[in-house]
Amino acid sequence: MSSSSRPSPAATPARGASRASLTFDRAHTDDLMSFLAASPSPYHAVANTAERLEKAGFRQVAETDAWDGTSGGKYVLRGGAIVAWYVPEGADPHTPFRILGAHTDSPNLRVKPRPDSGAHGWRQVAVEIYGGPLLNSWLDRDLGLAGRLSLRDGSTRLVNIDRPLLRVPQLAVHLDRSVSTEGLKLDKQRHLQPIWGLGDDVRDGDLIAFLEEELGLAAGEVAGWDLMTHSVEPPSYLGRDKELVAGPRMDNLLSVHAAAAALAAVATSDVALSYIPVLVAFDHEENGSQSDTGADGPLLGSVLERSVFARGGSFEDRARAFAGSICLSSDTGHAVHPNYAERHDPTHHPRAGGGPILKVNVNNRYATDGSGRAIFAAACDKAGVPFQSFVSNNSMPCGTTIGPITAARHGIKTVDIGAAIISMHSARELCAADDPFLLVNALVAFLEG
Repeated sequence: MSSSSRPSPAATPARGASRASLTFDRAHTDDLMSFLAASPSPYHAVANTAERLEKAGFRQVAETDAWDGTSGGKYVLRGGAIVAWYVPEGADPHTPFRILGAHTDSPNLRVKPRPDSGAHGWRQVAVEIYGGPLLNSWLDRDLGLAGRLSLRDGSTRLVNIDRPLLRVPQLAVHLDRSVSTEGLKLDKQRHLQPIWGLGDDVRDGDLIAFLEEELGLAAGEVAGWDLMTHSVEPPSYLGRDKELVAGPRMDNLLSVHAAAAALAAVATSDVALSYIPVLVAFDHEENGSQSDTGADGPLLGSVLERSVFARGGSFEDRARAFAGSICLSSDTGHAVHPNYAERHDPTHHPRAGGGPILKVNVNNRYATDGSGRAIFAAACDKAGVPFQSFVSNNSMPCGTTIGPITAARHGIKTVDIGAAIISMHSARELCAADDPFLLVNALVAFLEG
């Protein structure tokens, strides 16, 4: 594989070797930070992913068109989701898939259908809580507004007001002394509504009229919207030696970025592929995945089946392809927190900078089993990348991912993995600066088979 078409490879020590024995490339992390900054919504994330894949020779296909069975890279966009795949020359209809799964959405504050509100001389924007954000992390932070506008002619436009526009102001301690003794208590309806101006003349349509003006659209041209807030503070290196990265939406755009880089790398290499590599980045993971763009919807299965049938395959070929397929569900996981170590399992302490984590839960909150562990271990061995294991503390509930949904819905062996971060679901999360590079190398090795 040429160095120009894949992530710079790590050195190849035995698994578990020290960080000092690895050769790291911060160019991947620099690019991740650019991707995070340019992707304030799922719609921007898939547009930016598609642009990167097109540079690697992929082309978009419409779901409403007939598909051909030609080789090469193709992708489908649907809302905030993308499915991309690369068919090697001579691939049989029953050739199995190697799938990288991720999700594009992150917890945040989303604009309501009637957004214009206010009181007591303040103009506000009415928002709804999306997913499970750390609410306090959205307080007193300069926020922009981004998402998708649906126009009356049936088209859509992306919008990104990436400057301080909104702010959720916290109450001064002088007016609530109990904060110091009882902690901050936020009511989701009353306390999270951002301000964006002064005045008592709140009029329906003001926010959308402002966005139409920003985009040069005619008044009344916007008929619908999917809008959300984002922190305008850019991602940055942090620490004395810049060993850390602080930034928004790492859960889970870190995985989307790594998966796109890995797919582009194998598609532009000279490595003979015995699998069809696939990237799927779903929307709506943070609120249950039940949508036409979520993991619990038909999107992935439809695309994979149509790929088989477009190459002349039968239902038998489809069954054979799915039976031999493997999915890595890549989502960020919890590094042990230095201030809350008791919240972690005492024998499983994934460390920031220690490489990707393998997520295990015997109650199927994650899809990993012993054979899946062996698959991921082989990929990490091939890439020269160390990996760690994560298991939840038995006394605490375990989160979940698209992994179990993918396995159950499509009958495809699935393994849950990801990069270790802290401050998950904060408006600004934190990871080790080298972990994104270790992850992408493991993903490349997995796709190569």
